Amino acid sequence: MGEGRGSVSSTSVFTMLLVCMFVFHSKMIYAVTYSVGDGQGWSFGVQNWPSGKSFKAGDTLVFKYDPRVHNVVKVNQNGYNSCVAGGGSATYKSGNDMITLVKGANYFICGVPGHCDLGQKIAVNAN
Repeated sequence: MGEGRGSVSSTSVFTMLLVCMFVFHSKMIYAVTYSVGDGQGWSFGVQNWPSGKSFKAGDTLVFKYDPRVHNVVKVNQNGYNSCVAGGGSATYKSGNDMITLVKGANYFICGVPGHCDLGQKIAVNAN
């Protein structure tokens, strides 16, 4: 008995959609959301907060702070070490910033002068 016109392609499309949903869903299951600084939030002396934690690409960092006093700047290693944001560095100012980690090194500082030098910076390596 013959199948209806297009039934093979409809089945293939449906199967492909199921596979895609499974792949994307499985990645979301394993992503973790971290509140930077825990109860202290994004503040001075937070540079050791990542110690002992295991981060993965796709995890989300939530930076909570008073936006009238602080900000978050995503920098490279030189910016992290020197506490200077280079041109083109992404700056966040909401006070509740959610940033997804990329694989490898992720560096963040407070761009307000003097704050990074007081330990308001973190380096996170995501596997």
